[in-house]
Amino acid sequence: MEPVRTCVGCRQRAKQHELLRAIAQGESLVFDREAAGRGAWLHPSRNCLELAITRLAFGRALKTKKQFDTVALTAQIEQAETMLAQK
Repeated sequence: MEPVRTCVGCRQRAKQHELLRAIAQGESLVFDREAAGRGAWLHPSRNCLELAITRLAFGRALKTKKQFDTVALTAQIEQAETMLAQK
């Protein structure tokens, strides 16, 4: 049975392969499934990303009060949405 995770944006549960894992890398957030440590799971959609930013969900999921730069994450989400739309 495949692991289930909760999206930090919409709070819906989904299979792990359907979500992207965001990690802190310095002052920024990036997607990385292989890195060790805490991660925040997110659907590959701009809606979920905006909800997570508005709700300050990344700080809670990563157990920090630090504010992160989400520009790189936004670009990666847009790229993922484009790739999904082409399929």
